[in-house]
Amino acid sequence: MDYSQEYKQKLVSADEAVKLIRSGDWVDFGWCVNTVDALDKALAKRTDELKDVNLRGGILLKPLAVFDREDAGEHFTWNSWHMSGVERKLINRGCAYYAPIRYSELPRYYRDSETPDAVAMFQVAPMDSHGYFNFGPSASHLGAMCETAKDIIVEVNENMPRCLGGTECGIHISDVTYIVEGDNPPVGEMGAGGAATDVDKAVAKLIVEEIPNGACLQLGIGGMPNAVGSLIAESDLKDLGVHTEMYVDAFVDIARAGKINGSRKNIDRFRQTYAFGAGTKKMYDYMDENPELMSTPVDYTNDIRSIAALDNFISINNAVDVDLFGQINSESAGTRHISGAGGQLDFVLGAYLSRGGKSFICCSSTFRTKDGQLKSRILPTLNPGSIVTDTRANVHYLVTEYGKVNLKGLSTWQKTEAIISVAHPDFRDELIAEAEKMHIWRRSNK
Repeated sequence: MDYSQEYKQKLVSADEAVKLIRSGDWVDFGWCVNTVDALDKALAKRTDELKDVNLRGGILLKPLAVFDREDAGEHFTWNSWHMSGVERKLINRGCAYYAPIRYSELPRYYRDSETPDAVAMFQVAPMDSHGYFNFGPSASHLGAMCETAKDIIVEVNENMPRCLGGTECGIHISDVTYIVEGDNPPVGEMGAGGAATDVDKAVAKLIVEEIPNGACLQLGIGGMPNAVGSLIAESDLKDLGVHTEMYVDAFVDIARAGKINGSRKNIDRFRQTYAFGAGTKKMYDYMDENPELMSTPVDYTNDIRSIAALDNFISINNAVDVDLFGQINSESAGTRHISGAGGQLDFVLGAYLSRGGKSFICCSSTFRTKDGQLKSRILPTLNPGSIVTDTRANVHYLVTEYGKVNLKGLSTWQKTEAIISVAHPDFRDELIAEAEKMHIWRRSNK
């Protein structure tokens, strides 16, 4: 069937499309690399006409035009499912707020939500011959989002990779209200940070030696997971699989080194399965039209049952800090918000349920403040306002540059001893003293 006529009928300018939005509306702005560009600029022009418009999205890779004005917060509010550095700056302006949720729950949240029907708009790859616009590297929750939206506006970007997969990785033209052809900006990039530090490499070495041939990998974003990926690419490991929330550049390096084939995966054999991707152009080029990759909704990738079904599942994620009770904070620095819950807890739980599976939470033992003070990431108790991402009952392995410890099932004094053993030596006596005050230290330990 030829959909060209319907395409022409629904094709409008960005300025025309955003006329659908009224004061008080909820507007989904996309997700990560799918966040709108031309439509964002068009909506910004209507600032004076609008009040109390709630925008919703996450992991912004560049500032939004709607928040350029100093008084933007009087007109628009940003509600984020997971925050980037761009969004953290909006918090300080009183324009942005985090919406706490396990990432895996997003599709159901949209389908069950009592929030008034929203306008959904997001970037897509060009329409194919069957009338479908592909979501690019963000199947995530966009299918569910579209099911409940009162109007859907797609912004076509010729640079968006077309990512293949299972279900809910695109939308048909018949379900679209308007089509906007934008300026085809480059797909937003997210680097892995600077070069791996000696600490990153030390942590990576401790983790990689725990990975068997045929393992299935999940990597978070950041220096340490990236260092693990680099070390895996240089290793003798083989027959690895991928089942991850976020697809990152490290997977491309591992795959090109011939380490990934998915042959031992219990489900989705030979496919690299992911919910969304953010990285460099190298990664987007690799993802484009690649039948080895499988773009699926996050309620599949992050479902504990999916993860547990994969033998030798290895989950690797970062932490901001950890306390002597084994509570992991990966979301904030006290009350200062950093990111979000994401899928970390899902993978911590699912990896442990996997036959032969292991979950690793990693961090440097210390960090330096802006004025140069050395501070421990291992604390007696989490700082006031810090968020518990993984409870003390859930953590499996904790890794710093000083070692790795299996915390599962340990009593409080055993757990305290293990955690202090991977703390920076300069802070261990202080941590022991605090542990004694909290009655979670046995004198025979030291």
